[in-house]
Amino acid sequence: MNKIITIGREFGSGGRELGRRLAEYLGFEYYDREIITEIAKRSEMSEKYVQQVIDSDPHSLFPITIGHTFAYINNYAIDHQQEVYRHNRDVLKSMAEKSNCVIVGSCADYILKDYNPYKIFVYAEGDSKLARCRARETEQEHLSDKKLKKYIKNVDKNRARFYEFYTGNVWGDKVNYDIMVNTSNVEIKKLIPMLAKMFKD
Repeated sequence: MNKIITIGREFGSGGRELGRRLAEYLGFEYYDREIITEIAKRSEMSEKYVQQVIDSDPHSLFPITIGHTFAYINNYAIDHQQEVYRHNRDVLKSMAEKSNCVIVGSCADYILKDYNPYKIFVYAEGDSKLARCRARETEQEHLSDKKLKKYIKNVDKNRARFYEFYTGNVWGDKVNYDIMVNTSNVEIKKLIPMLAKMFKD
């Protein structure tokens, strides 16, 4: 069976960078935005729309049971939410079956549980997350500290709701992961050799 590493991460924690660097160090495939691209191809939706569906709050669209049962409700937005999640599940399984890989986000730790993935969650303290967001060239980089902190909090809240809705587990709870990585005030590339030792034969 292929080695699968899943990365859950708080916004601004550097989880995406950690996943990319770890995959490069190990010689594994790396999947992140590629997941959105493949879902868009399979669903014939735009990548931007797929991302919007994933970033939306599922609780505003679904009764509590829909995430697990896919019960039919005649609603355009709900149909798309379900379709995106189904494609997300199929895309992740396809990627996991191809080769050793690192997968960021997308409830991969839960969806791929039968593949026995190694589950990492990356988090950081507020000021460290703020500094990382400032260092990135994004549309949010010019926000005031107060507004940027609020934006970060909202992104994490939506990620938590999406994850918890579809998995029934608590996003970021240490009991759901094999290792928790605190990247506060740490240069991420210096963490990689130590982490990589866990996956060397």
